[in-house]
Amino acid sequence: MWLLIIAIIALGIFTAILGLISSHKGGKQTVIKAPTTNCSTCSGLNVKCEQECMMEAATKEIEYYDDEELDAYKGRPAESYTDQEVEEFSEVMYTMRPEEVKGWNRSLILRGINFPNRLKEELIAIIEDTESTPEQSERTVRE
Repeated sequence: MWLLIIAIIALGIFTAILGLISSHKGGKQTVIKAPTTNCSTCSGLNVKCEQECMMEAATKEIEYYDDEELDAYKGRPAESYTDQEVEEFSEVMYTMRPEEVKGWNRSLILRGINFPNRLKEELIAIIEDTESTPEQSERTVRE
């Protein structure tokens, strides 16, 4: 019995010494951290990032972009807007900074407001233009 206990203690001491020797031989270990992303760095190409941002946004209070009047269109089909109603969306979209348009679109989605079909190409073009700036391209490459 004593022989078994002494053998286990000797084995523990031996593995501790080996661990110390191997950690000193290897030098300093570098820890590789995965790059952190947030919703401002989502480029639209990474579906997982977009989904996580939508889920995160759904748990937060909805951000308004001085567009409370658009709440009247909640639940309306995207193809049912009149020219005057489409113009309201267009006015809001073109009076904000281009980098805010993507967040504004998320806000509309979370509020249950369908974006007019006639403006969707313009919306996409603005979002793509802001994502193709040199700063944004560098972020996308780093991710």
